[in-house]
Amino acid sequence: MAEAHMLIDNLASMWWIALAAVLGPILALLTRRAIPDVVWLLAFGVVIGPHVLALAELTEPVEFLRELGIGFLFLLAGFEVSTSDMRGRQGRHAALTWIICAVLGVGAGLLLVQGEWRVAVVFGIASTSTALGTLLPILKDSGAMATPLGRATMVHGAYGELLPIVAMSLLLSTRGTWQAALILIAFAAAAVATVAIPGRFFRRIPLLGRAFVAASNSTMQTTLRITVFILITLMLLTAVLDLDVALGAFAAGLLINAALRNAVPGHADEVMHKVEVVGFSLLIPVFFVTSGMGIDLAAVFAQWPLLIGFVLVVAVVRGLPVFLREAWTPTHSGLETTRERAALGLYAATGLPIIVAVTQIAASSDLISTTVASTMVTGGALTVLVFPFIAQRLMRDRAATS
Repeated sequence: MAEAHMLIDNLASMWWIALAAVLGPILALLTRRAIPDVVWLLAFGVVIGPHVLALAELTEPVEFLRELGIGFLFLLAGFEVSTSDMRGRQGRHAALTWIICAVLGVGAGLLLVQGEWRVAVVFGIASTSTALGTLLPILKDSGAMATPLGRATMVHGAYGELLPIVAMSLLLSTRGTWQAALILIAFAAAAVATVAIPGRFFRRIPLLGRAFVAASNSTMQTTLRITVFILITLMLLTAVLDLDVALGAFAAGLLINAALRNAVPGHADEVMHKVEVVGFSLLIPVFFVTSGMGIDLAAVFAQWPLLIGFVLVVAVVRGLPVFLREAWTPTHSGLETTRERAALGLYAATGLPIIVAVTQIAASSDLISTTVASTMVTGGALTVLVFPFIAQRLMRDRAATS
């Protein structure tokens, strides 16, 4: 009887979350995507969550689906990133830009929290991340992916996802910094081996490799199953090593994409499309809706100066350095106009998933209160709502006047 009641509770919560996942894109389309789908999902999460209507709750099974949603979101972000671009001159400039942003972010945090360095690190990481996974549908829908602006956004976004995760693992770990660094190195080696060993196996037995590719569009979905297996393997490895699961998912996307493009170049896009179908149909919406469920709007509005201040700091310590570096130094991004550089700065300052992750870690470690965490997550949602909208408006005005 208790098990049946638990099943009903879980399904009822998932029913409301699934309804939010259906209504989100409808409202996004009705607003001509001026308000992105992810913002609607967060808003519906607030409404159905425990702080408003209490229609859904974050049960253990729902929380597990949420973790898988994070995994698929960062897997797709890793898939979209070109490792050659990250290693090239443009990538090196983007990495240096993020380091400058992080120093500014931590410095701003130290001023605000009066010397509490771990809280300042939380603030610095949260204010300098880039929501690459969130930007993907926005860039694709606007047709900007193949433009210099789209490619520059992907490079800055890659480092804006990867380096904050590494910083979280090094600086917010319960272990010492050197121990955390060794564990990160061990994880990197294990991640490469996890992808390289199957690749080497298939190269040794070409017939089996061709059979797997041939069966990828059958009911066996071989390459997609391997992709999901590698994703869960690296997520499990990060959980065992007490690292953030987003690191494992992002590494899986980077490595699988690189391996597929080297072995079967035409198949990488097909696999990514299938991952998008699996992720964006349920698991990724679960992540965004449940993130909204954790927001207490009454408490957030009571902290409105912090909310506005956080959004402004994000714009100053992340967006402004990206814009100035593009304007003053040769970054090899191919951006030629001030509007393009400003749009890149706004896209780079768009953050949400990393903000959710770092505030959860900080709140669970009692570094910040749940109210401050909710306020920062709401600030991240505002950057998703406002910054891409302004960036797209800048580019539309440029197209209209050219």
